Amino acid sequence: MKTVVHKADNRGFANHGWLQANHSFSFAGFYNPEKIHFGALRVLNDDVIAPKMGFGTHPHDNMEIITIPLKGVLKHKDNMADDWKPVKPGEVQVMSAGTGVHHSEINGSVDEHLSLFQIWIMPNKQHVKPRYDQKRFDANERKNKLQTLVTSIDEDYEGSLKIHQDAIISRIDLDNGEAFNYKLKSTDHGVYVMTIHGEVVINETTLGTRDAIGVYETDSFEIKTQNDTSLLFIEVPMEF
Repeated sequence: MKTVVHKADNRGFANHGWLQANHSFSFAGFYNPEKIHFGALRVLNDDVIAPKMGFGTHPHDNMEIITIPLKGVLKHKDNMADDWKPVKPGEVQVMSAGTGVHHSEINGSVDEHLSLFQIWIMPNKQHVKPRYDQKRFDANERKNKLQTLVTSIDEDYEGSLKIHQDAIISRIDLDNGEAFNYKLKSTDHGVYVMTIHGEVVINETTLGTRDAIGVYETDSFEIKTQNDTSLLFIEVPMEF
């Protein structure tokens, strides 16, 4: 088993006033040659956006974009539809940019900050027809058990959102003192584990809130909690 550890305070950080952005991988003005990607995972941004502020209309292509609001209300609009779509904590949003899409993302609240993760995964198909979807996931369904949020569009897995990549995004909320064994889809995959909050030990490495570890060249590994902990798993092919 091989691992790469990314501590929270070693992430890239940008203070734009209205946006406080933490970058796990090289993005915008942050560049680290050792943090370009983890397999097909290209971006994991941990953003806090001020009330009524956000990203104006901008383009994307050939990228799978997944957004997970943690607090507040995200509003999304793109050129595939005319209406603004609210995305709230507990929901997950996916967008396949494919041949090209223009979209806007704003904080839909006038008085509350918006906190979210945005994930970019490099697709296994180029120039697909753009698509958008979102879904609500019950937090009770990830209490001490894995809850699958996103899987490949090529797999017949019910209940998950779909993207154009052989990837799996999931979450789990573990009680203090719990142990959990994560099994990878194959040894050709790796999984990037973000500690949303809490403290865990993985491969003898202690990880606190917003610390992350990439695990690969193994079929499974054990997670032990030091207190109540919430984890995000992004499993991707390591070669693509």
